[in-house]
Amino acid sequence: MSDLILETRALSKRYQKVGAPALWNVDLEVRKGRIVGLLGPNGSGKTTLIKMIAGLLTPTSGELLIDGKAPGTETKAIVSYLPDHNFLTGWMTVEDTINYHADFFADFRRDRALDMTGRLGLDLRQKTKTLSKGNQEKLELILCMSRDAGLYLLDEPIAGVDPATRDYILQTILSNYTENSTVLISTHLIADVEPALEDVIFLREGRILLQSTVDDIREKEGKSVDEYFREVFKW
Repeated sequence: MSDLILETRALSKRYQKVGAPALWNVDLEVRKGRIVGLLGPNGSGKTTLIKMIAGLLTPTSGELLIDGKAPGTETKAIVSYLPDHNFLTGWMTVEDTINYHADFFADFRRDRALDMTGRLGLDLRQKTKTLSKGNQEKLELILCMSRDAGLYLLDEPIAGVDPATRDYILQTILSNYTENSTVLISTHLIADVEPALEDVIFLREGRILLQSTVDDIREKEGKSVDEYFREVFKW
């Protein structure tokens, strides 16, 4: 059995017939049980890649395999996706939202979701549209991490929230994934997520610049991931 949760071979995505592709000739191998940073500036292709892994976009060319399978019903059952936009239904209460996800996903752990919302102090009767932006983002992350998924896709989970909320989000990620699952975090806020990362992928203008472990970067370059990222992406 392969220890790879994600493989891509010459993966490309072009939205229009003319102009630069959003992704070009991407080769990746991501192992199971890792926390991986998908790092790059805005517009580098991070969201496009994550949406293809989630099965929301179709590649223009190349191959993408999740646990050895092409994206489809089987892979969606093991992938938990947190998009970079608010997906909550405003008229639902916090409890309605948890119940909806419990009904929709066979691997959803309602007890885990209730435990996290309780520790957060969220009122189960409160409508999601009345939550603060930070609490909305926390609830969305709770819903994502309450699944027993093989691969968690988190697209900019800490963008636009205060430092205390960022700390809570990272702690939630670290404490709610298992050693058999993989977390892929897309972000341009490197310093904030670096303490949680084991591997990194540098992406620019739709191309892979680097795939490495965090330890290798620190040992070979003598720099933190954030420092090395700033050097590599210096214009």
